Amino acid sequence: MNLEALEREITHCRRCPRLVAWREQVAREKRASFADQEYWGRPVPGFGDPDARVCLLGLAPAAHGANRTGRMFTGDRSGDWLFAALHACGLANQPTSVSADDGLQLIDCFLTAAVRCAPPSNRPTPAERDNCLPWAKGELELLPRVRVVVCLGGFAWDAALRLRADLGEPVPRPKPRFGHGAELPGERLTLLGCFHPSQQNTFTGRLTVGMMEEVFAHAKELAER
Repeated sequence: MNLEALEREITHCRRCPRLVAWREQVAREKRASFADQEYWGRPVPGFGDPDARVCLLGLAPAAHGANRTGRMFTGDRSGDWLFAALHACGLANQPTSVSADDGLQLIDCFLTAAVRCAPPSNRPTPAERDNCLPWAKGELELLPRVRVVVCLGGFAWDAALRLRADLGEPVPRPKPRFGHGAELPGERLTLLGCFHPSQQNTFTGRLTVGMMEEVFAHAKELAER
């Protein structure tokens, strides 16, 4: 299987009834400011450079972001922060992303998420996470050059620990704790922690663009070793 075939499988997934119902309800009812747009309303696959050495792992699509546009972090304020930082570090060809056909290309980077459907209140359950993780595992298996996974938030950190174990790298004990700048070396995959670029973090100053750029620059450095 290649990434394109895996993407087709991901976009037809209906494993989690609660998430299926919610993503489709949001796509029907829409936000008033996007009432004239057709929502994606399906699971969102990862995207990026098939030769990437850096992988970014998020939480899940935003209800009116990726669930609308069909591309991770595209069309929401979290993405505004994320792509600006990626561009500043040479990991994207442009600093903004508003639609799936806006010309954005990731460079040496692949962007995906632990859960592929927009969850109510942005809170997937552990069971939904576990249902979805095989998709991320499949992507990583098809991205043999990836050496660093940047985990955007604690949920993604915990998911990445499970992914590493599924790929043959046991989780150390005690379990490494998430934090901004946390680092867990590995034989194949090194994990880096980064606060999620949610409005809760960016509006309060808990996360700045400079902080994100530092993590992404370090990820590039590790991937090039």
